Amino acid sequence: MICGWVSGTQRARAPAPYRRDFEAKLRNFYRKLEAKGYGQGPGKIKCVVSSAHQDCIYLIKNTVKANSYLWLYLNSAFLSRLDYSGPSREFFFLLSQELFNPYYGLFEYSANDTYTVQISPMSAFVENHLEWFRFSGRILGLALIHQYLLDAFFTRPFYKALLRLATDLSDLEYLDEEFHQSLQWMKDNDITDVLDLTFTVNEEVFGQVTERELKSGGTNVQVTEKNKKEYIERMVKWRVERGVVQQTQALVRGFYEVVDSRLVSVFDARELELVIAGTAEIDLNDWRNNTEYRGGYHDAHIVIRWFWGAVERFNNEQRLRLLQFVTGTSSVPYEGFTALRGSNGLRRFCIEKWGKITSLPRAHTCFNRLDLPPYPSYTMLYEKLLIAVEETSTFGLE
Repeated sequence: MICGWVSGTQRARAPAPYRRDFEAKLRNFYRKLEAKGYGQGPGKIKCVVSSAHQDCIYLIKNTVKANSYLWLYLNSAFLSRLDYSGPSREFFFLLSQELFNPYYGLFEYSANDTYTVQISPMSAFVENHLEWFRFSGRILGLALIHQYLLDAFFTRPFYKALLRLATDLSDLEYLDEEFHQSLQWMKDNDITDVLDLTFTVNEEVFGQVTERELKSGGTNVQVTEKNKKEYIERMVKWRVERGVVQQTQALVRGFYEVVDSRLVSVFDARELELVIAGTAEIDLNDWRNNTEYRGGYHDAHIVIRWFWGAVERFNNEQRLRLLQFVTGTSSVPYEGFTALRGSNGLRRFCIEKWGKITSLPRAHTCFNRLDLPPYPSYTMLYEKLLIAVEETSTFGLE
């Protein structure tokens, strides 16, 4: 049985001194999850996933508890197969791809880029939006427990909110760089006779600009050198929370309905980001050094040399698509390719000789394995690999 797809801004890693401490935290975190029975029982929920995923979405929104094991049984009009972890990873990946997509109105891109997302103030106009945010929190919690990476990168203040930590001025750099720079300048310089401000802020909703007080009577309170610290703190709080307080609370509530807050509290915002989202930057040396070969292939084999030459030629997005094609996720764990997981724990990326030269590459997401035919030329390998990577968009079975 083949599990997975068949052909058809960067995240910097933590520096060395910080990394060792984080890895110890991570190991201890998952040991405690296992000791407390997370994801193991006593009840096991069988979730039949149709092409619309509605049954599984209902179960996660209304039934899943912290000690329930989420077992995905995937099926469509053409396939019915047991889950050896690969389809589950794909399910979480595809679900997160839709759930956190700004197109649907719950989330929006940050002011800095179209890579990181944050809760959208306009989400208040989405039907049952608080239930959807509670559901989003549960998805984050389940992914954390089952060690599945999601196709979503959030702003740093988002992770602080998830940890129930207060934000400060430095966090705005990840949310709105221009806004951060203006407040940072104000903090670093004497504003006496330079700025004419009161404790108010202009908000725009549906094109209408209204003035809002940052504190009671703020319209009549002038910002001075003496009280600018309070003004900056209130502006940071407003910028982070504007229009999304209830949504954030619902998401955080859903998250902690699934995972114990005491266990998660060992991480800071940066660490939690790495645990949930991994890294989007592909390190080719790390990838190649943690790849194994079968069926007669080896690192010096001409086809393998062509393969890595093709991957080197790929841009980063194509490399992520290739990784997603083979493993079911386009994210790299914090520890790098050495920490890739398969059906029964850690499993390295694998390339096996298989098929005729007329065949397209084939993937087993359960086992992180790529079946690569022995193509007679680099050009043919590159073209076949590109077709497999760029024309695959859903579950498949061959």
